[in-house]
Amino acid sequence: MAEFVLSRRCVMVRLIDFSYEKYQKALRQSAGAVVIILPQNMSTVPQDIVQQFMELEPELLATETIVPVYFALEDEELLSIYTQTQISSSSQGSSSAAEVLLHTATANGFQMVTSGAQSKAVSDWAITSLEGRLTGAGGEDLPTIVLVAHYDSFGVAPWLSYGADSNGSGVAILLELARLFSRLYSYKRTHAGYNLLFFLSGGGKFNYQGTKRWLEDNLDHTDSSLLQDNVAFVLCLDTLGNSDNLHLHVSKPPKEGSPQHALLKELETVAAHQHPDLKFSMVHKKINLADDTLAWEHERFGIRRLPAFTLSHLDSHRSPERHSIMDMRSVSSLEGLSRNTKVIAEALARVMYNLTEKGVSGDLQIFTEQMQVQEDQLASLVDWLTAQPRAAQLLDKDSSIVNTLEYHLNRYLKDVRRHLVRADKRDPEFVFYDQLKQTMNAYRVKPAIFDLLLAVCIASYLGVLYLAVQVRHMFRQIDF
Repeated sequence: MAEFVLSRRCVMVRLIDFSYEKYQKALRQSAGAVVIILPQNMSTVPQDIVQQFMELEPELLATETIVPVYFALEDEELLSIYTQTQISSSSQGSSSAAEVLLHTATANGFQMVTSGAQSKAVSDWAITSLEGRLTGAGGEDLPTIVLVAHYDSFGVAPWLSYGADSNGSGVAILLELARLFSRLYSYKRTHAGYNLLFFLSGGGKFNYQGTKRWLEDNLDHTDSSLLQDNVAFVLCLDTLGNSDNLHLHVSKPPKEGSPQHALLKELETVAAHQHPDLKFSMVHKKINLADDTLAWEHERFGIRRLPAFTLSHLDSHRSPERHSIMDMRSVSSLEGLSRNTKVIAEALARVMYNLTEKGVSGDLQIFTEQMQVQEDQLASLVDWLTAQPRAAQLLDKDSSIVNTLEYHLNRYLKDVRRHLVRADKRDPEFVFYDQLKQTMNAYRVKPAIFDLLLAVCIASYLGVLYLAVQVRHMFRQIDF
């Protein structure tokens, strides 16, 4: 049986009713456009609906179509249009043909019109990354610990990509770690013999382009860099705002006696002694250079033979929440974020001050009282990060997000600087497009059959009036 053709018709569907089958059906029926309506408050959406859409997003992105697809947040006017359209569509199933005809002729319709030019590629777009450092005490050839988090978000609709967990949580933790260790480094007694290098990378959702360029700048294009000397390890922070699980993702299991192994053991110690409800484990996955994209950010460092790993509450890089517009503030847990910050800070401090070899119990907490993790600051950071979308194609080098991140780094660190990466013009690794946000206007219209019916009614009225005049004139002639 042939499917009904929807050409020049706009299909509207609410998130709670959305399915990939309905979406594919609209494409097969040559719909003029598809509008997916999202609720203003995502916390009201059942978790199974959220999870289902997260899993569908990669399919939506991978499906090539000439049908424009729009995402819109619901409001009273949009819901009114949706309800009236739904009533009009359901009336087509009435048993009486006359009722269908009457409703079709009298129902209100809407003409949806978008404003804006055709989308085109943006040239010379710069992705910005930021670095800052705390210099260790006690000599020149000190080991360096590198802490990394990418700050951009990703989803099927860039303007709705807020990235609360991935990776607003990683950015918030990195900034809090910068605050904590800057205080330790401000006192001679607690100034550790490690350089700390902090890096907020841009383009993380585009195969970690900011990290790739940063490594090239530091390893290939300069004679002096902390990355060229004695790197103890690189710890990447990714998706840490939820769950009672914590996974250390590695490309190569650390060797016993190495700084990487020391961090692994200290993470195990802190989790077991200070947070017994937290399940910590190591996940080993080799780098697959045959894949188009890398699994985790630490693989960028691994390719350059730097010891690195990623800490995340996710056990797999394929988890859909890493690339979803459903990753909003309401799904992030402040309690989990604060606990994970404490675990990372305590484990790093135990490595840097060699506390296990000194016989210090795993129960001892370093960051307490005046040095404790500030939950209010973590909450404020996540609130700020999720108050605006952070898709890489929305953040140029002058964006308020980049400027504010730079301001926070300058508060705690030294030698804060920017690193820019632009796509190669001959063989670009990424291409961004404009017109990511458009205004859709809805005009109330009557169907064409209404004009026809109105014309018939007017013609009938005039015909009856003409006949009445003729009959009256005829009777007057008979009277005479």
